[in-house]
Amino acid sequence: MNTKKFSWALCLVVLGAGLGWAASRWSHTPSAQPQASVSADRKVLYWYDPMAPAQRFDKPGKSPYMDMQLQPKYADEADAAGIGVSVASGTVQALGVRTAKVERREIAARVDALGTVQLNEREVSIVQARSGGFVEKVYARAPGDVIAVGAPLVELLLPEWVAAQREYLSVRSLGDATLTEATRQRLLLLGMPEAVVTAVERSGQVQARHTIMAPQGGLIAELMVRQGMTVSAGMSLARINGLSSMWFEVAVPEAQSGVIAVGQTVELRLAAFGGQVFKARVAAVLPEASGETRTLKLRLELPNPGLRLKAGMSALASLHGPKRPELLVPSEAVIRTGRRAIAYVVDAPGRFRPVEVQLGRELDDALVVLGGLEAGQEVVASAQFLIDSEASLRGVVPKPAEPAASNAQEHQGHAVAYTGRGRITEMTAGELTLSHDAIPALQWPAMTMGFKLGQPGLSAGLKPGQAIQFSFTKRGDDYVIVAIQPGAVSGGRP
Repeated sequence: MNTKKFSWALCLVVLGAGLGWAASRWSHTPSAQPQASVSADRKVLYWYDPMAPAQRFDKPGKSPYMDMQLQPKYADEADAAGIGVSVASGTVQALGVRTAKVERREIAARVDALGTVQLNEREVSIVQARSGGFVEKVYARAPGDVIAVGAPLVELLLPEWVAAQREYLSVRSLGDATLTEATRQRLLLLGMPEAVVTAVERSGQVQARHTIMAPQGGLIAELMVRQGMTVSAGMSLARINGLSSMWFEVAVPEAQSGVIAVGQTVELRLAAFGGQVFKARVAAVLPEASGETRTLKLRLELPNPGLRLKAGMSALASLHGPKRPELLVPSEAVIRTGRRAIAYVVDAPGRFRPVEVQLGRELDDALVVLGGLEAGQEVVASAQFLIDSEASLRGVVPKPAEPAASNAQEHQGHAVAYTGRGRITEMTAGELTLSHDAIPALQWPAMTMGFKLGQPGLSAGLKPGQAIQFSFTKRGDDYVIVAIQPGAVSGGRP
């Protein structure tokens, strides 16, 4: 009896285990047609894989990229245009989202850069021997001395002059005016100053020795003569650099060089003179940019009364451009990825739309906007990285920025045309090479480059060296001139 009861119990246990296993298998068997949970009262725009949100599907199913089901995108989760992000008001407050206005203000472009005082290389005099001879005396001079104009430098014994002067005195005694004048001209051609010839005529004696004077006051940069030397005609004896004016060379970042023009006034503050401000003038914008530092070198010229300025002094240069309206956005409102810049525009409470923007220079804590935004728009100034992450998951792509600039105008359909001023340096049948002013719309500095002609007749009547005002567009990889106005005065490069 006990054995029979035990057998029945064992059979019941095995049967129960089998039924349980079968039930579990049935409950976990997937349906032949996988369906996502979709609310009946919500409209589905499309289906997407959260790991690849840019790819859209028109029906549910399994993702071709990942081992997961596609997710629905509902109509109430996107804005009317389908390009924005909706965030609940409670989430906006929890994230601490702040917004800021895009403003248009009158801004004067300002560039601050360090530089050094240098000698003016335009005020250089080279002292040379006009005839062969011997150095009998060198006055107490040395490189680095500052001398006045007319200061004696060296005394030479010139045998060639002695023979020529004796010949002149002999011819002069004959009384032949024509021959005397010809012999006198020979003395001048030998390099004798007019004062030496006059002294010979007045005294009737040869002047064997000649003292060379400084032709201008300034710094003795080089002194190449020593007592006892033999010199030949044309040999350099000294190099004198004037000090009445000085140069100031400063390196300006390439991105800020568009507001600089020749003749512009610059303020200099030298460390040696405290808060005193010196006025300088932009004498030249050198034609080559540094490939290592991406800077352009400016050469300023400033007067040096009292010889207070010394070569090698450092100073801070401040350049101020004219005021013009600029569109400004806070720097913190822009996400820069390296390839593009994005700002999130507030279309409505809790609705944000990404916009690609074109940026200009940076002014303190603000950025100049060249395209993509308009004055009065409200942009997200904080927590935009979280909103950007949500936009990426939802496949929201920012709209490309359209260029907007003060000197750009619509020309020939929808192509953006830019205007500039310049001077013709070279001409061919289908191309002009122009030395043009800065083009702020393209952030170009003043430079020389070639432009294609939209029509061959545009260059009719023009000639190299002529100043023009021109309009151009970009076609493919070329910049093409579409209009020319001759006779415009260029304020840029000569």
